[in-house]
Amino acid sequence: MTQIICVSRGSLSRGRELAEALARKLDYAVLSREDLIEAAIDAGIRVGKLETSMMNPRSFTERLARERDHYLAFSTAYLCDRLREGPLVYHGRTGHLLLRNIGHVLRVRVVADEEYRIQATMKSLGLDRAKAVRYLTDVEEDRRSWVRSMYGVSWEDASQYDVVVNVERMNVHNAASALVGMSQLPDFQPTPASTRAMEDLRLSATARLRLARDPRTGGCGFSVAAHGGLVTVTYLPHDQKVADEIPRVLSGLECMRELRSTMAATTILWVQESFDPASETFREVVEIAQKWNAAVELVQYAPAEGEGVPAEMGAVAGPTVRNAVAGIEEDVEEETRDDSGLRSTLDALAGVGKSGGGRYVHGERRSLVASCCGAVPHSLVVLGNLFQQKDPGARTRLTRELQESLASRMRVPVVTADELRKHYLFGGSDAISMVGFLALVVVLYVLVMTHQEAVLRFLLEGWGGEGALQKYVVAAAVFVFVPIVAYAYGRVARSVMKLIKME
Repeated sequence: MTQIICVSRGSLSRGRELAEALARKLDYAVLSREDLIEAAIDAGIRVGKLETSMMNPRSFTERLARERDHYLAFSTAYLCDRLREGPLVYHGRTGHLLLRNIGHVLRVRVVADEEYRIQATMKSLGLDRAKAVRYLTDVEEDRRSWVRSMYGVSWEDASQYDVVVNVERMNVHNAASALVGMSQLPDFQPTPASTRAMEDLRLSATARLRLARDPRTGGCGFSVAAHGGLVTVTYLPHDQKVADEIPRVLSGLECMRELRSTMAATTILWVQESFDPASETFREVVEIAQKWNAAVELVQYAPAEGEGVPAEMGAVAGPTVRNAVAGIEEDVEEETRDDSGLRSTLDALAGVGKSGGGRYVHGERRSLVASCCGAVPHSLVVLGNLFQQKDPGARTRLTRELQESLASRMRVPVVTADELRKHYLFGGSDAISMVGFLALVVVLYVLVMTHQEAVLRFLLEGWGGEGALQKYVVAAAVFVFVPIVAYAYGRVARSVMKLIKME
């Protein structure tokens, strides 16, 4: 692999001019974001729809999350393939974020004086000053939204770049000359390690791209990693039907010497009447899913007799189960109202790679239980806000009854949202418990170790009395002491495992 310089440019910041001047001085090829977008469109990626959705989170769906993965895989593979042809200067928004953890990438951010940008906008678009300012503000906000949605970082965060070039007072050609010197530093030259990392990145992107393009696997979500020719493909439990197709799709992939495909470790089932991706329960469920490498399957339950049934489900009669999302679909309008938050929560889960699908269930409690006991295995069931139309006492009783029914049928832990925090997440009470039981364990061990003779004498001779009674006393003392130590030690170990997220 050869050197690449990524120039991140804002609207009318002279970034294109700087990138082209730099490429001429270095005799490097130059590639723009517009060139990459054109290639992506030719490859069948709906970049326009994707950009619109990224800037309007309410219309961003799970299938578009897969389209995003398709676009990222294509862009990464395209850049890596161009680099194989020779050194390159790429200018656009976030090329450097496609090549994260590649040591020889020089990351440049170009900024320009605001007044210059306003005047340039007025001249190029024929706008008055107020409209030009509003235009620049809107464009910059759209780009911030794009970067946040695509990569989960701030576009303007200086730590994302090696150098920020302000062309307000510096001539563009002088700035290019300065960057020529910087690009020749040893820090930005390819090394065996960075070259291997780039090859691994290219291989993983190419594999992901092939999976996205093949009709047998295109509608499924995958996580793909590559290391030294070993390609690992992880799929979610509800996509296990395509497991046998993965080796066929990736057969003959260049540079791949071995393929391993594995299903995500497990699935967490989350049942509620309504969902909110901004809720604390959502954050906690996602945290556990990330720790367990699990997918999260959602069930929105609408009790029978109209209790808590959302408006869009009013016409549904009897026990009903229907899927909320099913793979990548053709382009359709996404204006359907979703008061339950199910779709937006599925999209949020897709954004972090943890969506296990979702569905509506309407009917009696036995309908819900039957729906949850499906073919996909679960390792945890979380019960959130249920029976909201009931009074608090009845709500608690009905939730407990549902909890018992699910636990007996599914034979996995079934917890409420409150119990989730207590059993699986490390909090303040866990810290206090850990410190307290750790102190108890330390005290007991210190007492035993500093009084070994007395302890041994007691175990062998009792308290000095005679007869069988003292034997029973010794046995009783051991019977009480050992479980206390074991329990205290177990509580400490459990808290530590929760703290380091390895329970």
